[in-house]
Amino acid sequence: MPRIISLDATSEFGSLALIEDGRVVEETPMHSTDGFGHVLFDMLAGVLARHGWNALDADCYAAAAGPGSFTGVRVGLAAAKGLAEAASKPLITVSNLKAVAWFGTAPLRAAVLDARRGEIYGAVFNETLETVRDEVVMKLPAWLETLPEGQLEFVSPDPSRFRSALAATRFASATFTATPRAVAGAIGMIAHGMFLAGCAPDPAAAEAEYVRRSDAELMWKETL
Repeated sequence: MPRIISLDATSEFGSLALIEDGRVVEETPMHSTDGFGHVLFDMLAGVLARHGWNALDADCYAAAAGPGSFTGVRVGLAAAKGLAEAASKPLITVSNLKAVAWFGTAPLRAAVLDARRGEIYGAVFNETLETVRDEVVMKLPAWLETLPEGQLEFVSPDPSRFRSALAATRFASATFTATPRAVAGAIGMIAHGMFLAGCAPDPAAAEAEYVRRSDAELMWKETL
């Protein structure tokens, strides 16, 4: 069975995980308010050493693609790309919203993350983690109006931020599942399934899923 090294640096609550034989061997949370570029490889080296792994011996690498911090997404992807290219192995990227939905149990799962600025990142997935509603960034009330009919399970690491907003909506009685902040294990497990299904993308093809445009891009467009 494949070995997978999984990275998430998309927010101040990042994580690293090792996957082997279809199980999470270890998942290590990371916390840094000023990014992970200066600590990521040292922490990864420690995780690998505890299990006798070599960074270049994995069969596949996995990385969070966002949405999240623009700098964090780039740092995590760059680190995973570097490892995958050095090892000549595939790199599978996984949306953070899909990783959140992985923790759900219902046929329809509405994954939601705090996007700051009074907005949320949201998407809806089914039980096989296929996309039912595309990933968006918008105000929570407006997003709720776009959601499909039927029983939805809301899945989020911050349910207390959003639960009260559902009280006066058709989702007042919906289930809310709290997820861990660390999602590298979920990302690695999703990548494991994709790898076994024959997904082996070239690391050079890996792209971020920012969802929201950067401040620099928005400011540049406003000057046109």
